[in-house]
Amino acid sequence: MVLLNDSIVFPHPESNHQHDVLAVGGDLSIERLLLAYHYGIFPWFAEGDPIMWWSPRERYVLSPSRVKISKSMRNIMNRGIYRYTLDQAFSKVIQACADVKRAGQPEEGGWLSNEMIMAYTKLHEMGYAHSVEVWNNQDELVGGLYGMAIGKCFIGESMFAKASNASKFGFISLCQHLERKGFELIDGQIHNDHLESLGFEFMDRADFMDFMRYHILDQITFAED
Repeated sequence: MVLLNDSIVFPHPESNHQHDVLAVGGDLSIERLLLAYHYGIFPWFAEGDPIMWWSPRERYVLSPSRVKISKSMRNIMNRGIYRYTLDQAFSKVIQACADVKRAGQPEEGGWLSNEMIMAYTKLHEMGYAHSVEVWNNQDELVGGLYGMAIGKCFIGESMFAKASNASKFGFISLCQHLERKGFELIDGQIHNDHLESLGFEFMDRADFMDFMRYHILDQITFAED
């Protein structure tokens, strides 16, 4: 594991091929975050701990066209219980995600600190970070997610739900939107049961890096046409 300094550089992910954590330290500057995401690296750490930069040996990914939609979920999608929007309430979504404990994190200290929220809010203002909002029929925000759009890949960061199946509704709506726009991959970063139920599969880190490298210059507008 490499200890980062003030220089905006990362070691090559394959240089630490036996581990998922690539480096520690550095900062959450916009320049460093953009460099990280373009090379399949992301920050994940508990508040109060040093910044840890991850490049998992196996990524958990999904082609938008292959999302699994159960019969019960199709019924919910068709009944008009929820509606979704894009980039209409990014600050509310990321704050709601900050209040949800992420799988694998310690009980003490959340992973979305104020510094992280400020950084991703800036990335949103620059057009890199995006949100999906899920609203009920009373126009209450009941679910959502946010992530980064890099090339033809949408890198999911976190999601939340305050109503049954709201996060699944938001994610499936996102998949349908990304497919229409020409995105080819959704990166869930690491395995969890929720993503598994939606159809995510493992991809070797080297293959993921090849995908990012090949599509690094592909520019797709995330917003609705």
